[in-house]
Amino acid sequence: MKKILISLFIGTLLGGAGGFALGIFLYPYIFLSDIVAKEQVVNVAQKKIIAAGKFIHANPSDPIHHGKGAVTVYNDAVHLNADFEVGPGPAYHVYLVPIDTVTPDTAVEKAMFVDLGRLRAFKGSQVYDIPPGMDLKKYPNVVIWCEHFSVLISPAKLEFK
Repeated sequence: MKKILISLFIGTLLGGAGGFALGIFLYPYIFLSDIVAKEQVVNVAQKKIIAAGKFIHANPSDPIHHGKGAVTVYNDAVHLNADFEVGPGPAYHVYLVPIDTVTPDTAVEKAMFVDLGRLRAFKGSQVYDIPPGMDLKKYPNVVIWCEHFSVLISPAKLEFK
């Protein structure tokens, strides 16, 4: 009887942990992948474009972590354009990174990056405020980064105007 109770307890514990882990991985694919953001830049006609770039698939051998679409940087905001898209996952953030070239091997988490906030949708137009007083030329990349697993999702090299 004691062995049955111990086996039942361990099975419940492992089953619950496995179900929780599976839920973390499947939740973005099931419930969030169809959400398309439609945020607009406020007073866009009065803003000056500082830089622009395109998100790339940083590691073509990795079918899960990919990105595409354009990004526009204004003096006070980063705009992920309407064609922006990344593969779904947990805890994605938008970073400004002070490294010239960002690859899957780059230690982004050790750089003096600026976290602009959590990604609000895996597709569509999104706007992130830039903290005042930043020298944007020191941040040549906008990066989508998975904080949960410390994985590069997609970098966008900026070309300054």
